[in-house]
Amino acid sequence: MASSSSLVLHRCWFLSSYQHLACPRISLRLTLNFNPVSAITAVVTSSTVKASSERCSSGHLGLRTSNRKSNQFLRRCSTNAFVVVNDEKYGNKQVISVTPCLYDYILANTREPEILRQLREETASMRGSQMQVSPDQAQLLAMLVQILKAERCIEVGVYTGYSSLAIALVLPESGHLVACERDAKSLEIAKKYYERAGVLHKVDVRYGLAADALKSMILNGEACSYDFAFVDAEKRMNQEYFELLLQLVKTGGLIVIDNVLWHGKVVDPMVNDAKTVSIRNFNKRLLEDKRVNISMVPIGDGMTICQKR
Repeated sequence: MASSSSLVLHRCWFLSSYQHLACPRISLRLTLNFNPVSAITAVVTSSTVKASSERCSSGHLGLRTSNRKSNQFLRRCSTNAFVVVNDEKYGNKQVISVTPCLYDYILANTREPEILRQLREETASMRGSQMQVSPDQAQLLAMLVQILKAERCIEVGVYTGYSSLAIALVLPESGHLVACERDAKSLEIAKKYYERAGVLHKVDVRYGLAADALKSMILNGEACSYDFAFVDAEKRMNQEYFELLLQLVKTGGLIVIDNVLWHGKVVDPMVNDAKTVSIRNFNKRLLEDKRVNISMVPIGDGMTICQKR
């Protein structure tokens, strides 16, 4: 097998060059890909490795690296959807690898209000439907708003309104959500569902460029008056949105950024398009930003939760 910059476990449809390995007790075919391209469900080691496969006596599929710096071992269990990573830097850790079956289980255990399900299904037939957050992401956003007891929220990038509706549903009757979106067609769908759900009075729709709306709010004296903000918009604008939202959010408030893992492209050195590079740079700056506490969460396409200090 060829060496590369990473060792990756992939679902079998994320392939470019591969070798299939079959285990008698595993119904889902596993594929080992030694191309540096990674995917959302990938597990990547921290250094260049060469690997050889071995069959475990228990029916598991095992991989052991021949890296001189560390004796790494990856194991994909037949009954558990996790990978065990053992190296000198991180120790022995169990890292979830979300298979299609496991993700179905996650969704089956996600509370999705009927109105959100209807919106999700309508959006699924639209162009760009991949921009909609997943039900488990929406549930997390709603819970964060509830934990904060938030009353004033901002969303940058509404699309058809799935995440903003999830937020509006848990806001108190006096709650206020500023929803910024520049696409008129998708915004009409969002407003239709706000009305159906009975939360239209909570949502202040701002049609146009989000940066302009945020700057206007600051000029209007709204600095440090918001509890929560969610950003799911133009990725090359993340840093500008973040700086503006830091002015608008209270100390202790949250700013959540979506798509921080960007389909796994952020770890692929061969991918250097403008959006990927921008997300990479944003993630790096955020890691070093002492103005916020952060947690990068591998849910959906990756979300970073930032708490303003």
